[in-house]
Amino acid sequence: MVAGVLEAAPKAPIHRIMTANIRITGLKEDDAPYRHWDDRKDYMIKVIRKQDPDVVMMQEVIYDSYEYCKKKLSDYYCFGFEGPEMDPYTEGYHFIGKNVIFFKKSRYKLVSSGCYWLSEDPVMAGSISWNTNRARHANWVRVIDRKTGEQLRLIDIHLDHKSKEAKINQAKLIVREAAQYQESFPQIICADFNSRKYEEQVLHFTSNGWKDCYDMLHNGVEFGRTAHGFKGHNMPQKPGKGRIDYILTKGAAKAISCEVITDHKGELYPSDHYFMIAEVVIE
Repeated sequence: MVAGVLEAAPKAPIHRIMTANIRITGLKEDDAPYRHWDDRKDYMIKVIRKQDPDVVMMQEVIYDSYEYCKKKLSDYYCFGFEGPEMDPYTEGYHFIGKNVIFFKKSRYKLVSSGCYWLSEDPVMAGSISWNTNRARHANWVRVIDRKTGEQLRLIDIHLDHKSKEAKINQAKLIVREAAQYQESFPQIICADFNSRKYEEQVLHFTSNGWKDCYDMLHNGVEFGRTAHGFKGHNMPQKPGKGRIDYILTKGAAKAISCEVITDHKGELYPSDHYFMIAEVVIE
């Protein structure tokens, strides 16, 4: 160090966090060019790899897509697929697309993990309440950053897509569960909320200490639709039809960038949703 010159404070390591609704497979309406899983799966992985995320939180993962993503992202640890509700020999299966968390093995070490169901009986796999269309759940992991020794909690969510009663009560349950951690503890949610930012269920998060990364960093200017139905850049942007995909932070986790990923190759898109990426630091 040169006399009289202060060393710059070391920059906080950046965590690249991606949310990705990859669309459930096996739907009859997707038996068409550019929509079918086999047509888009390689491109989907290419889009993910291009962003080099430290964490990818996926929604709508089902048997074939889970096996494929696990193979293609073998340098990531994955959590959140296996469970009694996914056993095809039980009656508890409700065509559940799972929320699976992938995080780099080289970057993080797993501390703990868990799953709870967005219902009045959150410990019962596949449980349904509040007129929800199908069973919904929250998967979470608590990890240590190998670079800094800091811990953070990652939560993967997909709210109901039809029942407003369910969305509101599911949001309340998630906020209440996360509140058991110290206020400063860094937590990150990736989610398909099936809701716009002005709706009660989303406002319940932002009024209880959660920060909407995109909204905060873009001064409230909305992107438009993130669920584009494979129409992408051809999707008309109607007033009030904004994002339903989110990255939220709480506690010492702070986003310094957040963008919607609009990559496509002609009419080929990785999913019927745009993915999102945020750079997050722990203050």
